Amino acid sequence: MGKVFKISILFLMIGFKSYSFESYNAVKGIVTNSGKGVPYVAVYLNGTNNGSITDADGNFSIDVPANAEVVLSVKGLGYKSVYKKVNPDDFNSNIQIDIGEDYLLLEQVVISGSRVGILRFLPGSAKIVSQRELDITSPISGNEVFRNVPGINVVEEEGAGLRLNVGIRGLDPDKSRNVLILEDGIPVALAPYGEPEMYYTPSIDRMSGVEILKGNGSILFGPQTIGGVINYLTADAPSELEGKASLWAGDKGFYNAKINFGNTIDNFGYTLNLQRKQAENFGPTEFLFHDINSKFITSFSEKSSAIIKLGYYNENSNSTYVGLTQPMFDSGIMDDLRIAPEDNLNIKRYSVGLIHKYNSGDNLQINTTAFAYTTERNWKRQDFTNNASASNLTGIWHGFEDEPDGAIYMRNSTGHRNRKFEVAGIEPRLSYQFNVANMISKTDAGVRFLHEKAYEQRIDGTNALYSSGNLRDDEIRIGNTASGFLQNMLLFNEKLSFTAGVRSENIWYEREIMRRNFKDTLLTANSSVFALIPGAGINYNISKNIGFFTGIHRGFAPPRIKDAISNEGQDLQLDAEKSWNFELGTRINIKGFALEYTLFHMDFSNQVIPVSESSGGLGSGYINGGETLHKGMELSLLIPFDYWLPENWSVNAIGSATYTDSRFSSDRYVLYKKSQNTNSPDEYINVNGNKTPYAPDLTIFGALNIEHSLGFGFRLSSNYIGKQYTDVLNTDDVYHWIQVDNNDEDYKYVQATANGRIGLLEAYNIINASVWYNHAKTGLGINIGVKNLTDERYIATRRPQGIRAGLPRMITARISYSF
Repeated sequence: MGKVFKISILFLMIGFKSYSFESYNAVKGIVTNSGKGVPYVAVYLNGTNNGSITDADGNFSIDVPANAEVVLSVKGLGYKSVYKKVNPDDFNSNIQIDIGEDYLLLEQVVISGSRVGILRFLPGSAKIVSQRELDITSPISGNEVFRNVPGINVVEEEGAGLRLNVGIRGLDPDKSRNVLILEDGIPVALAPYGEPEMYYTPSIDRMSGVEILKGNGSILFGPQTIGGVINYLTADAPSELEGKASLWAGDKGFYNAKINFGNTIDNFGYTLNLQRKQAENFGPTEFLFHDINSKFITSFSEKSSAIIKLGYYNENSNSTYVGLTQPMFDSGIMDDLRIAPEDNLNIKRYSVGLIHKYNSGDNLQINTTAFAYTTERNWKRQDFTNNASASNLTGIWHGFEDEPDGAIYMRNSTGHRNRKFEVAGIEPRLSYQFNVANMISKTDAGVRFLHEKAYEQRIDGTNALYSSGNLRDDEIRIGNTASGFLQNMLLFNEKLSFTAGVRSENIWYEREIMRRNFKDTLLTANSSVFALIPGAGINYNISKNIGFFTGIHRGFAPPRIKDAISNEGQDLQLDAEKSWNFELGTRINIKGFALEYTLFHMDFSNQVIPVSESSGGLGSGYINGGETLHKGMELSLLIPFDYWLPENWSVNAIGSATYTDSRFSSDRYVLYKKSQNTNSPDEYINVNGNKTPYAPDLTIFGALNIEHSLGFGFRLSSNYIGKQYTDVLNTDDVYHWIQVDNNDEDYKYVQATANGRIGLLEAYNIINASVWYNHAKTGLGINIGVKNLTDERYIATRRPQGIRAGLPRMITARISYSF
C-alpha cells in the first residue's frame, strides 16, 4: 500500500509539473439544429472526455489550451456527430455549431458523470443515475442508490453493501444472480456463467453514474437477460489536473477515506482512485477494505482511442451466515450480537480491461473490449446447530430454549470454503448506419468469447479457533462460452421506429471432482447449454419530449455449473431459467418535468429456486421451481419548482413507485408436514398461487432536494418497502404453526420453527436526511447526514441462516476538498 501511495504522489507531481504552466481560454458558443438551440448535447475537447453539456438553450462553455488549434466534438442522442476545428483567433467569439438529426441511439458519451440526451429511441425501460444524484444521495453503500430505482428490491446483508442483493420485478435477490452486473460494460460477478453471485461489489464511492436497463435492450448483453442490466460507470480522465479528497466518519466505527485525481497531457489522460473504508459495528459486522483503481486513455487519432483499466480490491470482514432466531430478535436486545465472532471472510480481486474505440466517421463504429480478472473468496465459518443434544458442542449458546429451534448452539469445528475464480474474455461490437428506401437503419452486432475457471476447496477445522484443517472437498469447474447478438433499428420517420434482434448463448461446462467427503476420487462430467434469445420493440414519439415504447424479449439465465452437474458427476439436464418479458410504457420530459411509466409482464416457464447456503438452502442440489408469473407497474418522476423561485434557488421533488404481483403459476407440491408414525404419509401442499419469496407488493421512494447557489443544500428522503414472504409456503406467523404442531402428535409441521429463517418480513419505512455546504472558491465541502432518522427497527432479511436486523439510526459527517 505504501509503494502504491508513493507512486500515486509521483504521478500527481509529474502531472502537475507538466501542466502547471499551461494556460487556458474559455471557448463559448451555441449548438443549433435548423436555427434553434439544441439542449443537453455533449461538447468536449476531442481526444479527451473533458467538456460540458449544452444548457436548455443550446449554449456551452469549455476550457481549452491557449494558443493552439483545437478540435471540438459534438455528440448527442438523436443527432449526427460533428467535429469542428477552432483557431485561437476564434476563442473570443461566440461559435455556432450546427448538427443534423440522426434519430438513432448512438453511443452515449459520459461527460462529468452525466449521460447525454434522452432515451426516446430505447425500446425498453431504463434509469440513469447521474453523478449529481450520487453526490446528493451521499450513500453509505450502493444499496441506497438502487433502493431509489423503480422495479428494484434491495435486501441488506450486512448493512455496508459489500455483497449486492437486488431483485428486479419480483425476482429472487439472492446475491443478484438474476441480474447482469457490469462496470464500464465489463462483467464483475465471480464467474458470469458458472457462479454469477455478487460476493464482490464495486464501491459506489468511486462511480460517476449507474445505468439500469430492464427492458428489451438487455438482449445486447448476457448471459442473464431475465431481470436486467446494472452498469456501473467510472469517470474518464479530466482535461487538466484535478481531484478530490474526502474523509467521512460516523458512529458504529464508520470511516471512509478516499482520494481521486487525474490529468490529461496532450493525447494521454489518466485517473487514479484510492479508498479505505471500514466499520466496527455495522450491526454485528466489522469490515475493512482497500480499493485501488486506475484508468488510462489515449487518442491515436480523431477516429481511434483506447482505454486501459486496472483494479485491485482487498476486503477482510467477520461476515457470517448465522443470524438471529425469531425469539432472539423479538427480545430486542440482540440485534448486534456476534454469534460467531471468529468467522472471517477475505476477498481479493485483481482486474484489467482494455477498451478500443474506432469511429470511421462514415456511420461505422467498432468497439472492442478485452478483460481479465481473478477473485479469491476464502471464508471461514464456525459450525452451529439448533439442536441442544448435538455432538461436538463448545458449550457456548445463544437464544431461548423454550421455543423449537429458538437457540443456537456453537460447535467446536469450522468449515473453510475457499474459492478462486479466473475469468477472461474479448468482445468486439459493431454499429453501422445506412439508408433503406428513404428510411434510416442502424445495425448493432457483436460476439463475445469468455473463459472462466473456478477452484473450490472445503477444509474442515477440528477446532473453532483453527485457521486450517482437513481437506474435505476439492474440485475444478470450467466454463467456455461463445455468444453473439444482432439487432437492427429501423426508423420509418422521426416519430416511429422498430427494433428487433436476437442473441445466442453457447455454453460448455466441465466439472472435475478430485475429492469428495474426505475421499480421493476422480469424476469428470460435461454439460452444455444453447439458447436463442429474441427481442423486439417499438417506439412512437409524439414529439421529442413525449414518447411511448413497447417491447418483448426472451429472458434467459443459465444454471450454475455445480447445479447442472451433480456431486456424483451426473449431468442433471437442469433447465435454464426462461421467461417471456413484456413491457408497455411512456416517457415524458418537458421543461425539466420528467416521467416514466411502465407496465410489465414476465411469464416464466421455469424459474430455478436457489438452494445455495446464501439463500438459506442446503448449499447443494437443485430445484426447478416451475412456472411463475410477475406483473405490475413502475413509475418514476421528477418535478422541478425552480420556475416559481428566485434564480439562486433550486428545488425539486423526485419519486418512484413499484407495484409487483409475483406468484407461482403452476401446480407444485411442497412438503407441508412430515409424518411422525408409519400409519400416516407425509403431506404436501400445492403452492400454485403463492407469492414468490422476497418480492414485496409495493415499494415507494420520495425525496425533496433544496439547493442554493451559495453552496447550501438539504435533502429529505423516504423509502417504503412492503411486506415480503421468505419461503414458498408463504409462512406468516411461525408461533401460530408452533402451536398447531404442539397440538398434533402425528405430524411435524415444516413451518413450526423459530430458527428465524422463515416468516413474514413486515413492511418498513426508512427516512434519511442530509445537509451540506460546498465553497466553490476554496473547493472545501462538508456534509452531515442521518440515516434511518426515525430509528425504525425492522428485519432486513432472514438469509442466509437467520434474521438480520436493519441498521439503526446512524449519523455521519464528511469533509472534502476539490482541487
